[in-house]
Amino acid sequence: MKIPLRANPAADSAASPIAPPQPRRRRRKEWMNRPERSTTAAIKFIVWVALRLGRRAARLLLYPICLYFVLFSRKPRRASALFLSKALGRKPGFGDLFRHYHVFAACLLDRVFFLNDQSDDFDIHVHGEDIVIDLMQRGQGCLLIGAHMGSFEAIRMLGHRQRDLRVSLVMYEENARKINSVLNAINPLLSMEVIGLGRPDSMLRVRERLDQGHFVGMLADRTLDGEEEVRLPFLGQPAGFALGPFQLAAMLKRPVVLMVGIYQGGRRYDVHFERIADFSDVPVQDRPGLVRWAAGRFADRLEQHALSSPYNWFNFYDFWK
Repeated sequence: MKIPLRANPAADSAASPIAPPQPRRRRRKEWMNRPERSTTAAIKFIVWVALRLGRRAARLLLYPICLYFVLFSRKPRRASALFLSKALGRKPGFGDLFRHYHVFAACLLDRVFFLNDQSDDFDIHVHGEDIVIDLMQRGQGCLLIGAHMGSFEAIRMLGHRQRDLRVSLVMYEENARKINSVLNAINPLLSMEVIGLGRPDSMLRVRERLDQGHFVGMLADRTLDGEEEVRLPFLGQPAGFALGPFQLAAMLKRPVVLMVGIYQGGRRYDVHFERIADFSDVPVQDRPGLVRWAAGRFADRLEQHALSSPYNWFNFYDFWK
């Protein structure tokens, strides 16, 4: 079954205006300039606590940790307040800021259990599972696009129900090294599933995984230095969105599916799969227009999830700057 597309993506420009791609910038992106407060050693300590003491004990540590960051992380706190004011339609209070940090910390903690294949104790509801089953039956793989929102790792739960589902992750090279280090501490068998961008063989490895029927996951809400982007309306103000993931899908002639795992509190997650675009049979001359339309579709769906689950938004920097 072909993933449905609108007959004329350009006709959607009135509803989702897309500016021309922006020129390359010498100034580093703000999210790349932001120093990491949590070192690899600290992350490994949290992993140790989670796996040795269990989720309930580890969650008790989140309250003092979140309180510390709300009080002393000035720039992330300001970014949190900016986002929440747009998503909530009002000025956020201290409780809103603390809840934002706590949901973020809870999802980070739960990643340990998802990545260690300990998802049986979670209450996870999957929406759009038929999309996954259809693509698995086609056997051609797909680009699974996500964002820094909720838990992308919640998809591992689906692997318990769909045993043939295989997922590889593509990410910024520096982050890939950090993640591989952490994954090694959780489960050494996981590190091979992360593909770092910027290596000579990166695209070759992505193509190989797709040819093997993998779902190749990428987070598409941040752009790298010099990466082509478009300015799209997001919560009432234009923001930059990367074209790279959609250009990759066009080049490799693959479908694109959005995946978000929304944390609902306690042990509950809602995992959503949504069709974005299918480049399988798109003529070369039509790809640029469909790439820009797909980026607009992604931004629109991400906005809807941000409005419905604002505390799951984990970009703690000025997203519109």
